Amino acid sequence: MRDAECIAFLQWALPKMGFRWPGFRKVRGQVCKRAWRRLRELGLIDLEAYRGHLEAHSREWANLDGLCRITISRFFRDRGVYDTMGSVVLPALARQAASDGEPVLRIWSAGCGAGEEPYSIAILCHLLDDADVQRAGVRILATDTDKQQLDRARTASYPVGCTNDIPPKIRASAFEKLGQDQLLLREPYRVGIEFACQDLRQEMPDGPFHLILCRNLAFTYFIEDTQREILARLDERLLPGGYLVLGAHEQPPTGKPLFETLPHCPSILRRAAR
Repeated sequence: MRDAECIAFLQWALPKMGFRWPGFRKVRGQVCKRAWRRLRELGLIDLEAYRGHLEAHSREWANLDGLCRITISRFFRDRGVYDTMGSVVLPALARQAASDGEPVLRIWSAGCGAGEEPYSIAILCHLLDDADVQRAGVRILATDTDKQQLDRARTASYPVGCTNDIPPKIRASAFEKLGQDQLLLREPYRVGIEFACQDLRQEMPDGPFHLILCRNLAFTYFIEDTQREILARLDERLLPGGYLVLGAHEQPPTGKPLFETLPHCPSILRRAAR
C-alpha cells in the first residue's frame, strides 16, 4: 500500500514541478523514502496529508523538489560511452583544438553528483594513449544543485563499490586506499576540475565548451518543454564540432535535430557547424 500511495502522490506532484513520472518509475524508492522521512519531520500521517500541506504552503514545493534529486552514480558508468569518448571524441576534439590554436579542452559535466563523472573524464584524459590529448590542457567544470553532493565530490573519497566499472589496472593507478572500504582519488587526477552549485533549469555556465555531458538528468526527469529549452541552451554553449553526451537510455526531444548522432554510440551527439 505504501508503494501504491507513493506512486499516486508522485504522479500528482511531479508534473507540477516540471518532472516526468516515467523518469522516476524505477528510482521512486529513493524519492519515496525521503518523502516519508519528510512526513515525520512535519508530523503528518500520510502522503494525502502532505498533499494538503503542499497546497497550503507553497514554500514546501522547494523542499519536495530537493527530495526528487536522484543520487545514483558510479565511475565509468556505461563503459561503452567512455570507450567511445576515449577512442573517438577526445582525440578528435584535441586535434580540433590544436588546429584552432586552442590551448585547453573545456569540458562541462552537468549534474555531476558526487563527482564520479568529472573524475572519470579526468582519469580517461590522463591515461589515454593519444599524443594530441596528452598535449592539450583539460579544464573540467562540474555542476550540481546538491551542495552536500558537491562537498563529497571535493573530498574525492568513495566507497570501493563505486569503482567496480574501472579496469583494475586503472583503478590501482588512480586511487589509493583510505581505510578498509574507501578509496581516495590521487591528486594528479583532481587537477583542473572546478565544482559549482547550479540548477540546470535556472542557470548554466557561459561556455563555450568542446564537450558537455548531461547524462541521466534533463532528458530523463524533466518534461519535454523543459528538455527543449535546455537542449537549445546546451547547443549555444557548444563549439562547432563539439560533442554532447546523454545517458545510455536517453534521447533528445523530438523536433528539428541540432546534432548528428554517432552511429556506433547513439548517446553521443556531435554538434554541426552553424
